[in-house]
Amino acid sequence: MEKNIVIRKRLPLCDTYLKGMLIGVGRDFQILLSGGDCPHIRCTVLAVPRESLEGNGKTSCTSSVLNVMGHKDEELCRYLAEIVAAKTGKIAVCSGGIHINEITEEQIREIRKVLNQVGEELINELNQL
Repeated sequence: MEKNIVIRKRLPLCDTYLKGMLIGVGRDFQILLSGGDCPHIRCTVLAVPRESLEGNGKTSCTSSVLNVMGHKDEELCRYLAEIVAAKTGKIAVCSGGIHINEITEEQIREIRKVLNQVGEELINELNQL
């Protein structure tokens, strides 16, 4: 019997929030990433785990990306899909997007920091199951 896995994270981000939700789908994972002034879906990344090409025995992954032209959400979705796939050895898909009006370089750095925190928290919760 498969477990129903649903993990939700909501963290403060640039006077708004960043939300990550991970759902177990059979043996695989679907992640939804949203946040900012106008959350949207502008990217989907499929990450498939495989042995690292460096030959060091670590697990890495190969990713396929669908991204709406003019949007920068790939970096965010790719990070979550790849970290979940590499750490669990299971296929992971991340869809989503974040929009912050008139974003600054400082806010971009904050997004990366909060995204890393979301990724770590999702992996930690998965490891506890």
